[in-house]
Amino acid sequence: MTSIEAACCIAGGGPAGMMLGFLLARAGVDVVVLEKHADFLRDFRGDTVHPSTLDVMGELGLLDEFLTRPHQEVRELTGVISGTPVIVGDFTHVGARCPFIVLMPQWDFLNFLAEHGRRYPTFRVLMQAEVTDLVEEGGKVSGVRATTPDGPLEVRAHVVVGADGRHSIVRERAGFVVDDLGAPIDVLWMRLPRHADDVGAALGRFDAGHILVMLDRGDYWQCAYVIAKGGFDDLKRQGIETLRQSIVTVAPMLRDRVDALRDWDDVKLLTVTVDRLRRWHRPGLLCIGDAAHAMSPIGGVGINLAIQDAVATANLLAAPLRAGTLTEGDLARVQRRRMLPIRLTQAMQVFVQNRVIRGVLGSTKPFSLPWPLRLLQRFPYLRRFPARAVGIGFRPEHVHTPEASPPSAA
Repeated sequence: MTSIEAACCIAGGGPAGMMLGFLLARAGVDVVVLEKHADFLRDFRGDTVHPSTLDVMGELGLLDEFLTRPHQEVRELTGVISGTPVIVGDFTHVGARCPFIVLMPQWDFLNFLAEHGRRYPTFRVLMQAEVTDLVEEGGKVSGVRATTPDGPLEVRAHVVVGADGRHSIVRERAGFVVDDLGAPIDVLWMRLPRHADDVGAALGRFDAGHILVMLDRGDYWQCAYVIAKGGFDDLKRQGIETLRQSIVTVAPMLRDRVDALRDWDDVKLLTVTVDRLRRWHRPGLLCIGDAAHAMSPIGGVGINLAIQDAVATANLLAAPLRAGTLTEGDLARVQRRRMLPIRLTQAMQVFVQNRVIRGVLGSTKPFSLPWPLRLLQRFPYLRRFPARAVGIGFRPEHVHTPEASPPSAA
């Protein structure tokens, strides 16, 4: 078995793990990120980079370069409800460097962080390294075990950070208690062709019994069709044509493209979960991001909360990691810092799930705009508030870790 050492070992190369690894390495901390896949190319991940995350990129001096990558900029949250166009949020007044949401494939975002992280000598990313267990000594987590193409690997570290998503092996092996807040929906992801004249298509479309979200990926639409929890097997029994017709019902513009869904192999089920750990830490171990709190896709805030967790974690842990004085009390400070915004955001998501989405999916006839949306259309000033809640959040984090040394130009 190969064995290596680091001050910090991060399980998971998603947004939380890659951003934390980058920030710690930038601050002079020896860090290893273990990512179980060979690359970041997976379709079904969050693509929305919100103003709070763009502020972080600006504080790191990376924003201008980041925005040279292919992306779309969304300044208003728009939708179509029972055929009526609506504007839900206006980001132009959120008070951030970038008054818009960036739509960018998550693999481009993660590759960008990895490229810049590798310019620091204390940053290591090991791909195809899947964490399978924790190493514990004297009641303290002291590392992880992983499988790699070259055989078993053991990483010893002063702290292990579980950033391995909602199906986290780290939190499972740690025995953490998870509170499930419930989610009445699941999501079907699929690709549909995009035409050159598909300009300004609404992000979300709602009609009686149907909800469809469309993300612009350049030459195709990444579509999310929302279904009732546990309803996928019943839909499959009805046949792929039923899904095609459902999509056309809510988005007639796609009528000439739904045949691209040849069979159920072209459709991926994402089981929606909203949960959080009661305790994020043990001696030598901390969970952040989806490993600590799985978010609903409502608002597309998951990636941005993961980034906020990473920034707060680096701010609080970089100095004690460099000094070799890290204690569980330092880990507890991360949870105390981040728990309130997580609770507030999840409460908002659960409210929307139960009061809005459940009603839409259960409806059999067209419905009028709910009164809050009517207010947003009548008084545009009010659109700033949902935009602020989604784009900035309840406790935005800012980079306070110093840059230990300039990165190499390689």
